Amino acid sequence: MKGRTKDPVAFGANLDMRTRILLGSTVLLVLMAATALLAWATTDDAPSRRGSGSSKHPAAVPGNAGGADAPASPIASPSRTSDPVVFAKAFAKQLWSYDTRVDTQSGHLVALQGWLTRERDYADGESVARAVPDPVLWSRMRDGGQYATADVAEGHIPASFTAALNAEPDRITDAYAYAVTVTGKQTIRWNGSGGGAEPRTVTLAVQCRPDKDCALVGITPNIAP
Repeated sequence: MKGRTKDPVAFGANLDMRTRILLGSTVLLVLMAATALLAWATTDDAPSRRGSGSSKHPAAVPGNAGGADAPASPIASPSRTSDPVVFAKAFAKQLWSYDTRVDTQSGHLVALQGWLTRERDYADGESVARAVPDPVLWSRMRDGGQYATADVAEGHIPASFTAALNAEPDRITDAYAYAVTVTGKQTIRWNGSGGGAEPRTVTLAVQCRPDKDCALVGITPNIAP
């Protein structure tokens, strides 16, 4: 396929912000809005407006110890881990990898949505669907034999999220959802000599309840550095 073709991450990047679905819970919305992760409007009780001078002990954030250096999960299917950074890196690798020569659009989407939390109040399946080319585009990609592989470089919990969580640690005890930003490289190839590599970055909302494996809440519309 000649020229640059759309990939799952680029697809939907220009969607009108008004059509984006919030990521499930009020807790997650307040935390992310307060730290400007999603650039959403927030209420007067957001952590960033109350300031960081809290008498409560800072909340421990899973995955922060060596967060940027946390190893990518070797598991290609839903990752069984209690570390949100390890989980996010494993999901990002699958998000950025596809093969239209053997996979169907619906099958690829189902595989990605299989990472979602089973808690319906928090699972944002639409955010995952928006990251996958629609069936028509997928068919055109298949005509060109397009496929992609991914290399994950690092993952971390954004400092702004950690600051908001430290200011009001009780905010997370409902959804137990963490923001995790992952960076890497996606290599895309198609029939003939076509191909290329581009950097990729995504911020995910990952649910990691105590004593349970992590699960995906959704893909955020904005990147949190």
